[in-house]
Amino acid sequence: MSRADRLPSPWTLLIALAGGFAAVGASYAVVGGTPAFVATPISRGVTAVTPGAVITWAIQNLGSLGQQGAFLGALVLTVGLFATIALAGILAGRRFGTSDTGPRSPTALALATTGVGSLAVAVLLVGPTASALAAAVAGTAVVAVGVRGRRVVGAEPASVSRRRAIQAGIGGLAVAGIGSALGRQAGRGTTTENDVADATTANLLRIAEDRTIPIAGIDGLLSGPGFYEVDINSVDPNLSADDWTLSITGAVEAEAEVSYADLRAYEPEHRFVSLRCVGEPLNGKKLDNALWTGVPLVEVIEDATGHPLPDECCVMLRADDDFYEEFPVSALEDGFLAYGMDGARLPRGHGYPVRALIPGHWGEINVKWLTEIEILEDPADGYWEKRGWHGTGPVETVAKLHAVNRLDDGRIEVAGHAYAGTRGISRVEVSTDGGETWSDAELSARLPGAFRGGEQLRETAQDAWRQWHYVYEADEPHEVVVRATDAEGRLQPEEQRKSFPSGATGWVSQQVEP
Repeated sequence: MSRADRLPSPWTLLIALAGGFAAVGASYAVVGGTPAFVATPISRGVTAVTPGAVITWAIQNLGSLGQQGAFLGALVLTVGLFATIALAGILAGRRFGTSDTGPRSPTALALATTGVGSLAVAVLLVGPTASALAAAVAGTAVVAVGVRGRRVVGAEPASVSRRRAIQAGIGGLAVAGIGSALGRQAGRGTTTENDVADATTANLLRIAEDRTIPIAGIDGLLSGPGFYEVDINSVDPNLSADDWTLSITGAVEAEAEVSYADLRAYEPEHRFVSLRCVGEPLNGKKLDNALWTGVPLVEVIEDATGHPLPDECCVMLRADDDFYEEFPVSALEDGFLAYGMDGARLPRGHGYPVRALIPGHWGEINVKWLTEIEILEDPADGYWEKRGWHGTGPVETVAKLHAVNRLDDGRIEVAGHAYAGTRGISRVEVSTDGGETWSDAELSARLPGAFRGGEQLRETAQDAWRQWHYVYEADEPHEVVVRATDAEGRLQPEEQRKSFPSGATGWVSQQVEP
């Protein structure tokens, strides 16, 4: 056999690649975008080995596109992995097959090697699951389309190789396409029950709707399904409430576990809480608000352990997706374990079955898919702190400018949201001359405070945004600038600062045409 004959032909490579697409597509068809999808471990591995500086650059310059690009890269690697296994199987059949029709025929050996190899690798990635079996079967079946017959592709006439390779390629793409459609349904998550809504949530949702100022181009006082999601991994955990437990570990006299049923046995509390992403641009849109249902965090810890929290040091929250974040014990005073959102069970993308909410802090510290609370005796860096971020401090005050509307009477309306964490917003000012003069904007009414057992615990929401809008006349181009003042009387910082390492600050401005 010449050296050229030993090399895989382009059509052999096409069949192997088709097998890779089929394997990944079939896995996705069965489990969707869940941890059991064969690309998930590779995606997490890519995230784990990516240098912090690269992640920071991607957050600041690419936003959500950075994570999407990373997941696409993981998909390419996964397809390549299974394609390599298929290619190895085809070449093994050509090299070690001894007869055209016997048990060691090139075709039989190629398929056996591809099937066993694909199954072994899939099991290593996601365990002995239906996802692993689907990947192995689909990848091998598509390879079979290309190598069926008496000889393995690469030792056949070119016309036969081309036809079979094209058929295999079409088959691989078909499996991937169908898998993509089916997987979107398979991976939607487990939050099918809705046993969170009660008379209080219905009333609070109605109040939020009534207090919303109807403004084109911005959300009302509730963000709804558009509430932003940011995670360290591209594939969310897919947990079951029945199997979920929260472990309380570390510097406690006796470690404890809390089940989902234990959590639901408490009288529920309902709170309006906003979250803002530390990595968003100054006028970005990763700031949203929801009505959350859950239980005070400290109450659960102290009931489970039988002892009060220590007065000093820190707590580490850990999540099922390997995320972790540390903050001082004092920050837990108003911490919250949420299992409901806007009158329904917590969506999978927001941490189902349980997430943490730490009022007044950047969104990153509000750990989703919470599985462990570790009480620390000494400070330790959280996930993002190890990568240079300092997002565990209180959020910065911001007034965002997200809408410029031309009204029927010829006037201009500018509008957005303002947020200052637990400090609250007392004032938003607008300048239509680049900051020379200022006028007060109209603010939405404050949302009501937390409710529990039919009792209102606070008069107004502790940690929620407000809408603002301002209407004026203009007949020439001008610069609009907005700034907010928190309820403690502190003006939003004017100096522009990027998001890294402590969150973006500055006054938001925009050039407006009449």
